[in-house]
Amino acid sequence: MAHYELKPERSTLHGHFSRDLPPALMIDSGDTVQFQCIDSGWRLEPFTSPDIRPRAFAERREGELDSGHALTGPVYIRGAKPGMTLAVRVNRLEVGGWGTTFAGGWDCEWNRRLKATTEGTVHVWTLDRVAQTARNQFGHTVSLRPFMGVYGMPPAEPGVHSTVPPRRTGGNIDCKELTVGSTLYLPIEVEGGLFSTGDGHAVQGDGEISVTAIECPVDRVDVTFDLLDDMPLAMPVAQTPVGWLALGFDKDLDEAAALAVEGMLGIMQRIHGLARYDALALASLVVDLRVTQMVNEVRGVHAVLPHGAIK
Repeated sequence: MAHYELKPERSTLHGHFSRDLPPALMIDSGDTVQFQCIDSGWRLEPFTSPDIRPRAFAERREGELDSGHALTGPVYIRGAKPGMTLAVRVNRLEVGGWGTTFAGGWDCEWNRRLKATTEGTVHVWTLDRVAQTARNQFGHTVSLRPFMGVYGMPPAEPGVHSTVPPRRTGGNIDCKELTVGSTLYLPIEVEGGLFSTGDGHAVQGDGEISVTAIECPVDRVDVTFDLLDDMPLAMPVAQTPVGWLALGFDKDLDEAAALAVEGMLGIMQRIHGLARYDALALASLVVDLRVTQMVNEVRGVHAVLPHGAIK
């Protein structure tokens, strides 16, 4: 199996999803790609203070093509067809040396709910990969648990699609459990898949309640891709170090939760050979529902089945 590298430059960076984006790389099922990703806000260096804007990627295009997260890709997987599933295995992830957390100070639905549109703060973090900690300008220290906020592919519909809301084909999932050792399964809707990643997070809590995590560049994220034609999915699922996950996205939190439960029942039926209502009964005992994020235009919920919960 081959190993490739994909670095962020004008030909590989984009701030939207589209089935019309030309591939930055073409690979086969079973191949591994080593991605490098800049900060999701297109910044190339850290804030020196909350009031001084850092240098950004100079070739960022005006308008909707680069309006979203800075994504590296897309990767075309030969043989990928609509209706198949893409398995995305995360082998290694190394964050850069700095990160930023924003809280309040701009207008969005969530900040309006929290009355945080006019005032805010910027936390500037120094990341220590050896100690696996982050320290901000106020002296606060937190432990790192890095993951990529965006793993995704475009939907079948033509046109330019925002990177902000996650979809059934992935995108801005912002699930903190998608760490090294995880395999994310995504429904494919376009030929070749056209997979991209970005939005590095050094650490984030469930909900992402300030609208940002520690947003950071990622020096390296190694991903292995496999095509599956025997695992049809309505929404993404994942096998992670903590257990199996099923994800649901919708503007309504109740509907997002129901979608996550439906996905989890499918997992339990598949791996344990259960009938639907037996899976539902057992899920009520051992599956947790968690709010993935509240801030990306649609709500996210992930259902978690811990490893070994059913014997």
